[in-house]
Amino acid sequence: MTPSPRSFDYDLARVLLVDADPASRITLKTVLEAGGYWVDSAASAAEAVGKLDEGEYELVLSDMQMESPKAGLQVLAHAKIMNYKPATALITTYQNHRPLDAASRNSMLIKPEDIPGLLSKVATLISERATRRMERELRLAGV
Repeated sequence: MTPSPRSFDYDLARVLLVDADPASRITLKTVLEAGGYWVDSAASAAEAVGKLDEGEYELVLSDMQMESPKAGLQVLAHAKIMNYKPATALITTYQNHRPLDAASRNSMLIKPEDIPGLLSKVATLISERATRRMERELRLAGV
C-alpha cells in the first residue's frame, strides 16, 4: 500500500498516473514529483479504477492505449463519475495520434516529452479543478 500524502506536514496535489509502459511511468512519476506533486501510479485500467475507488486525486493522467486501445478513455470515464471530480487528461507519446473521438474531446491531450509544457498543463488542470470545486461548494452553501 502506498503511504498517504497526509503523513506530510503539507498537502501536495495528488495525481494518479496510469501508463502500462514501466519506463514511461517511472519517468513521468519522477518529473511530476520533482514538480511538487504527490504521484500514485497504475500499470493498467483495472488497477487505476481500483485506486480511484480507494483514494481521492486532484488529477488523473492516463495513457490512452494500454491493455486495450481505449483503456485510457475507460479510466477517464470512471474518474469522471467519482464524487470528488478529479481533473483528467490523456498523455501520449505517439507522434501521429488519431483524432480524438467525441468521448475524449473533453480531455486534454498532453505530450510528456515537453516537460515544461507538461508541468504547466498539470498545474492548470489542478487549478481549474480547485476553482470549480470552490464554486460548487459556495453554491451549495448559498453564498
